[in-house]
Order: sequence, then structure tokens, then C-alpha cells
Amino acid sequence: MLRTHNNGELRLSNVGQTVTLCGWVQRTRDKGGMIWVDLRDRFGITQLMLEEGQSSKEALATTRSLGREFVVSATGTVVERLSKNDKIPTGDVEVKIDTITILNPAKLPPFLIEDITDGGDDLRMKYRYLDLRRNPVRENLILRHKMAQQVRSYLDSQNFIEVETPVLIKSTPEGARDFVVPSRMNPGEFYALPQSPQTFKQLLMVSGFDRYFQIVKCFRDEDLRADRQPEFTQIDCEMSFVEQEDVLQLFEGLIRHLFKTIKGIDLPELTRMTYAHAMKYYGSDKPDIRFGMQFVELKSEEVDLTSGKGFPVFDGASTVVGINAKGCADYTRKQVDELTEFVKRPQIGAKGLVYLRCMADGSLKSSIDKFYSPEDLKTWAEAFGAEPGDLMLILCGEGDKARKQLNDLRLEMGNRLGLRDPEKFAAHWVIDFPLFEYGEEDDRWFAMHHPFTSPKPEDIQFLESGDFGKIRANAYDMVINGVEIGGGSIRIFQKDLQAKMFEALGFSDEEAKHQFGFLMDAFEYGAPPHGGLAFGFDRICSLFGGSDSIRDFIAFPKNNSGRDVMIDAPSSIDAKQMDELKIKTVL
Repeated sequence: MLRTHNNGELRLSNVGQTVTLCGWVQRTRDKGGMIWVDLRDRFGITQLMLEEGQSSKEALATTRSLGREFVVSATGTVVERLSKNDKIPTGDVEVKIDTITILNPAKLPPFLIEDITDGGDDLRMKYRYLDLRRNPVRENLILRHKMAQQVRSYLDSQNFIEVETPVLIKSTPEGARDFVVPSRMNPGEFYALPQSPQTFKQLLMVSGFDRYFQIVKCFRDEDLRADRQPEFTQIDCEMSFVEQEDVLQLFEGLIRHLFKTIKGIDLPELTRMTYAHAMKYYGSDKPDIRFGMQFVELKSEEVDLTSGKGFPVFDGASTVVGINAKGCADYTRKQVDELTEFVKRPQIGAKGLVYLRCMADGSLKSSIDKFYSPEDLKTWAEAFGAEPGDLMLILCGEGDKARKQLNDLRLEMGNRLGLRDPEKFAAHWVIDFPLFEYGEEDDRWFAMHHPFTSPKPEDIQFLESGDFGKIRANAYDMVINGVEIGGGSIRIFQKDLQAKMFEALGFSDEEAKHQFGFLMDAFEYGAPPHGGLAFGFDRICSLFGGSDSIRDFIAFPKNNSGRDVMIDAPSSIDAKQMDELKIKTVL
């Protein structure tokens, strides 16, 4: 070893010892008679010290030639510092240098390698290998490492076996777009990179493995945002001879284990919410339940407190729904106008915002007073459970669209009122999803999760009758702080039922056999009842690390255009490779 110790471990107990340290020069301070060097590695920083008249001229000269990020080796004696630094673990000592060797000089970095840097996102992505030297980025990856170790520890204790599944697989038409890989050995044919190991983990259940898991790379060719990357990592799991309750209990245990071992938090037992409840009262299938503000309906299929009063906006809407922002009645006109402009943004799409204030004296004031009597407004306030000082914010429109807009407003109010504390965690299950969703553009039904999800046994009758919109799935998502961190389902394991599912999705018998014949055949050889789920590992890491972006927890992420600007990928390939793959050059 080139070193005897790392830069994070020397303490007062090491005083008097001769040590050799290696690392990168963080900074130097030359005061003429004294020189100090902060030497950094991934374990920490140790201060080196040289003194005129006591240190060798060679060591002094070498030290004065150092620049930022030079890689050096230094040998000397550990001494107690006169001026201690309580901000670092090694702050009680320093190393009085006898010899120092430059192992490799360095160009001046394009940004500061400091906790708070002057480098922008694009620059740091281009020089990601330098960005990874910074403490915050390195700590994110250490957190990721610890999470992976605890996942394996918990699942191993529950008798799961880690099995690797293929990366080069067959493309399927359902779900997101595949990344495809041309086959040189089979001209004109292509592999796909897996969006998930779904069919393989089901085949492992047919194989009798009983409990499988894998921390696995997956790939989706889709538009990107902060919580998406073209390649991402899943904690992928499957179990045999289970029902939904078994899966929920075991993987709730995994999440609680991670919170306890990684963050020291005893996460309460997860609550459960049906998909129908989530959409009705939160306008989202992944509601943030750290705070209240559940929706109140003033007009829907069940109630109508708004029609027939001469206000055409409400009269022409099928849904009028709102939230109660507690204690916000003193919002100024400017603040209300800001909220109105927020909901009118194109990405939200509301046409306006109605408000109702419950003043300190209990009186009610609304932006549409001229259409509704005090008695009408009192009825609304009672529906909201309003108290003096509350502000009710109301949107209208068509069903789910209006609710989705109100969900955006609810989250915005949660942010403005400081109710979405990243250090507070509220976890719950969303269950009983629809099995199908209807695609207006394609004029057909799609699987809401994937075509291998089983229907609720009591809803199979609707699969027979063609009432696809009534069928609930044996599916479940885990949501923490408004983020879906994982989901799964109990699977179909009978060939006949799987064939009916494919038929409902518009597959011909030939198409189903071509795409999934191997799975259908396997079901004829004794497939057990099985189910599982997959967690988004990158998302869990970002949640635990208090970040909105999964890129902060991936060593070498892509940018928002799906490019790796460090290695310049994707890139073109030369004509010889194109010829070997039998691909025509794209001009």
C-alpha cells in the first residue's frame, strides 16, 4: 500500500506516529514561515504542515509547487494542532511533513471541488468524474450503497434468492418504447433492452424458485424529467403461493427496515387507500398525505350545491371541487391573483379560480358574491368545515381533469404553507386500481399496469361481459410523500385467463402466441399462484437523501435529452459497423 492511513482516521491517539498519506490537494496556505496543505480522499481531510528551518528545502519547494487537485503522497509525524478545527473529525491533529511526492499533477479544475461549487449542472455533468469528488455527491452514492446492502440483507433474511435475468430480450408492444439492439448474427432482427424483468421473474416462479429478487438495470426510451432516466434501477421481486396481503406485509417490512437502519426512523404502519378514494379526494393516484386539504365536492354525480344560480361557469361544469387552506383568509389580492395565474398555466390548464373567505368574524366573502346568496355560501363553508380565518379555493371542469388541476393547486399550497417537509415521511398503499384504461387516441383498452396483472376474482365476470371499465386489478402501489416508489400486482397464472386478457387488449391469437407464447406454454406446466412488485431504487435513494432528482444518486446519469455529455453518447458508428449490422446509413 502507498499509504498507512486514510485522510479521515487520524486522531490524538496517533500523535507521535510516522504516517504516510495519499490524496488530492484541496487547498494550500503559504504564510511564508509556515505552509499548510489540506489533503483530501473519500474518507476525509487531513491537514499537513511544513515549517521553514525545520522541514527540508526539497519538501518546502515541492509543496510550494502544488496546485489544486494534485495527487500527492506525504510522509511525516502526527502532532497535536495548536489551533484545532472542530468541523472535521481529524481537526485535533496535523501531520508534520518530512517528505512529499507529487504522484500526478493536475490541470486547474473547471469548477471548485467544494461542497458548494461554482459549477453549473451542464459543466458538472461534462466533468462528472470531478463532480464525484465533492462530498455531497459522494455521500449520495454512499447512501445508495448502504441502501443496496440493507435491501439484500432484508430479502436474504426472508429467503429470497438473487437471480440475474437477461439484458438482451424480445421487444413487446405494450408499455413504453423499447431501446432496440440490432443483431449482427441475425440480420434484420433486433433485441430489446428490458423495461423490467417481468416475464422472466414469472418464469422463475414456474421454475419453483419461490422467492426471487434482483437489483436490476432497466431501460425505457421515453421523455425524461427529474425522476426519470433512460436507464434506471429497480428492486425487482416475485413470490409464489401468496395473496395480495402477503406481498403488502412483506414489502412494507422492507421499507420500514430501510427507514430504521438507514435513517433511524420508526416508520408507522402503512395506511391503505383505494384508487377510487385517492382520485376522488386528492385528484392523484399518488397523493401526498403529509397534510390534509382533502377535496370537497360542491358539484358531482352525488351532490350539487352550485347550479341554477345564474353563474354559467359552474352551471356548465360537471364537477365543482375545492380545498380548504386553513388560516389563509388573510391572503392579499396579489397572493390570490398569483394562485389564479398558477392554475391557468398551460401545464395545468384551469380557466380560473374561485375563492371563498371565512373572515375572522365568521362572515363570508367570495369572488362570485353577486351570483350566490349568503345562505348559499354558508352551505359551501359548512361542506368545507370552514372556520374563521380559512380560505377555500375552488375549481370546476370535467371530472378527473378538474381534480387533477386541483391536485396541482393543493401541492402548491402545501409548498407555500411549509406542509411538505422533506424530513417528514408519510407512507401508504394505494390499492384496487382499474385493470384497464381507455386510450381515446387509439380507441382501445390498455392495461393500466401490464397485461400480466390479475383481475379481482369477483370482477372476472366483467372480463367475460366486456365491461372492462368496471374491472379492478389485484394491483398496489407504495407511495411516500406523494412519490410512487414502487408497485406491483398478483399475476395471472392460468393460460385461459391470460388468453382472455390478451384478447381484451386487442391481441389476435397469433400475435399473443408470437409475443408471449413462451409464457403461455409455461403456464401449462404447473404455474403456481404468484405476485410481486418492483421498487424504483433511484427514487427511494433520492427520497432518503432529500432530493427531487434521481440524477443526484446515479454515478453517471444522462441529461434531460438522454445524453451522456461526458462521453458524448449516443453517437454515430462507422460505416463498417453499419454494414456488419445490415443497417442503411441515415443521412
